[in-house]
Amino acid sequence: MKTVIPSELTSVQLQTIMQTAVSPRPIALASTVDKDGNHNLSPFSFFNMFSTVPPILIFSPSRRVRDNTTKHTLENVLEVPEVVIGTVNFPIVQQISLASTEYETGVNEFVKSGLTMKDADLVKPKLIEECPVNFECKVLEVKSLGDQGGAGNLVICEVQKIHIREEYLNETGNLDQQKLDMVARLGSNWYSRSNESSLFEVPKPLVTKGIGFDLLPDAIKYSQVFTGNDLGMLANVEVLPSGEYHSDENVHQNAQKLLLESKIEEAWKILIK
Repeated sequence: MKTVIPSELTSVQLQTIMQTAVSPRPIALASTVDKDGNHNLSPFSFFNMFSTVPPILIFSPSRRVRDNTTKHTLENVLEVPEVVIGTVNFPIVQQISLASTEYETGVNEFVKSGLTMKDADLVKPKLIEECPVNFECKVLEVKSLGDQGGAGNLVICEVQKIHIREEYLNETGNLDQQKLDMVARLGSNWYSRSNESSLFEVPKPLVTKGIGFDLLPDAIKYSQVFTGNDLGMLANVEVLPSGEYHSDENVHQNAQKLLLESKIEEAWKILIK
């Protein structure tokens, strides 16, 4: 295993490793305004939700690695502590990339990216009409993490109002994960797409308790066929099916095919002699 010490790397080398390893990352399209009323729009992949009650989002406009300068978004939220955070999906990903261009102060990225400004209800920054979801937020705190190039600045936001485009709702009125077609940031110039072909469900063992790896029969646990994912699915049953278990690799391969279709109960049935 390769081991690296952060302090022994250049900022660029460290950033490359971290941004590639810590991925995919959701993208916040941050709409802000300065004290003179100039609007700014910029995407940030150092972003996530951190609390439901209260509803807290945090994104981080880092100091630029190359010259240690700060971004307009950071300067704006320090002047006007409000922000609209839009989520990003595939239909607008190229426009979002364009909005990341480092235009001069006063240039409106809404105009440059072709995205549409829409008045918010509670804050001064504009909604981004094309985004699947817009969060109107007040900025509670901006926490600096350092003064060197690459240092983050945590913009801690409390959501005041949420706007959802109705075409991304399902028949029950909830957001539909497949319809959303979200994109996320990877390393370098890479992005990932969460569409129907890449989405999958994993039942969470919260209410029920899976038996765990340790209680799997040796014939299953030490199979040369099953992967860690396969064993994780088999170990997520509440009760170990009783009987003798096949060690035959052909049987394991057939069970594995069922597991790929999330047919855990059927897989267990053919694993018992």
